Amino acid sequence: MKIYNTLTRKKEEFIPRVPGKVGMYVCGMTVYDYCHIGHARVMVVFDTIARYFRHKGYDLTYVRNITDIDDKIINRANENGEDFTMLTERFINAMHEDERALNVLPPDIEPRASQSINDILSMIKSLIDKGLAYIGTNGDVFYSVSKFPGYGRLSGKNLADLQAGERVDVDAAKRDPLDFVLWKMAKPDEPSWPSPWGNGRPGWHIECSAMSTCCLGNHFDIHGGGMDLQFPHHENEIAQSEGATGETFVNYWLHNGFVRVDNEKMSKSLGNFFTVREVLKQYKPEVIRFFILQSHYRSPLNYSDEQLNDAKVGLTRLYTALRNISADKGEVLPEYEKRFNHALDDDFNTPVAIAVLFEIAKALNKSKEVDNDLAKLLAFNLKNLGNVLGVLKSNPDDYFEGQLVDANVNEIVEVSDFVTANIIYGDESVKRQIQIRLEAKKSKNWSLADQIRNELKQQGIILEDKPDGTTSWRRE
Repeated sequence: MKIYNTLTRKKEEFIPRVPGKVGMYVCGMTVYDYCHIGHARVMVVFDTIARYFRHKGYDLTYVRNITDIDDKIINRANENGEDFTMLTERFINAMHEDERALNVLPPDIEPRASQSINDILSMIKSLIDKGLAYIGTNGDVFYSVSKFPGYGRLSGKNLADLQAGERVDVDAAKRDPLDFVLWKMAKPDEPSWPSPWGNGRPGWHIECSAMSTCCLGNHFDIHGGGMDLQFPHHENEIAQSEGATGETFVNYWLHNGFVRVDNEKMSKSLGNFFTVREVLKQYKPEVIRFFILQSHYRSPLNYSDEQLNDAKVGLTRLYTALRNISADKGEVLPEYEKRFNHALDDDFNTPVAIAVLFEIAKALNKSKEVDNDLAKLLAFNLKNLGNVLGVLKSNPDDYFEGQLVDANVNEIVEVSDFVTANIIYGDESVKRQIQIRLEAKKSKNWSLADQIRNELKQQGIILEDKPDGTTSWRRE
């Protein structure tokens, strides 16, 4: 297995610190609002990575934190006139609902910043004792960036260039503009906790350093998150953690790419900012997950109705192949599993893994009427490998409930889009007969075309011909 390591900027063979075991920490949500599609990508990407490690037989400990105290949370709670704990609890519950909808399994450990204060204080004290942190003129505790050798390795930023480009702090509370806060002194009516330096609350960066090392140890395998966290958040985590423990912090850094909306950066100011809940009103949750996995996790993800509709068509093809065939029992077919695993072993290349699923579906469709045992075996493998990606979990009939298949173009449309509600989705057998009839008409084999129409009519299937061909069918 090879993983692209942001720290070294290359793919590296994955060698766990402890054979057979993996420790993975991912920066989770700051819970002051509903999750948006950028959050959905983080959830789905690292859930899929976690699933694959377990599929490979690793004993994985997956930690994803919750930031439940920071400036945004305090400001939103004040705007709402509510206690910050009420706000965060509401959005934590909403986040978990979104996860379940997207078939994202819960992490093994989900630490909260507000419940990790003692660990945070212990790490800050260690940094002060080692001369890597100091108390500023305003009472806040700061990390001294210039005292940590190698600062900037993860992001590729040069310390001298950063210092030259950083504007001078107005309040001059810290010694260097690049220094960042570890502990903030309490302001009136703000949440606070007691500390050796006075009542206050933690800075954002120190929260993750304390939570990750307390859950996984001072040195662990994988740290992940969105690409936007690479600098300064993850850069600062390395400085804090390695400064406090004297050990290597993380072996492999994984960052998923940005989400763009219609090829523009997603932002509230542009009006192209969508929550998971808004998108779920238009698309099935599994379609959203499939859409996310159709792009490599490090690539930009372009969110658009066109892309989601394409994902809908693709997922429908897979479920259509699984209809009317048992997929409950079988054995693994090495020729498919080997190529599926090879794709995911190559830096979790889900688009290539999905291509293997489509190959299985194609073979399954061909085998349905000639070799039922082979069809069942292929169906088992399609569903089994799909489950590694967190898709194809539903019963096909449940997936198609309330939808119709256009028999010619193999697209899904809602029942409400049709004038008559007695047009229903069809199975592969009917669609194959229609395709054969279309080919017969193209070759002017009118007798065969009529024979197929008559045979289908005897089964209660009425074809609806139009000048450009058969586009749908219904039961009589």
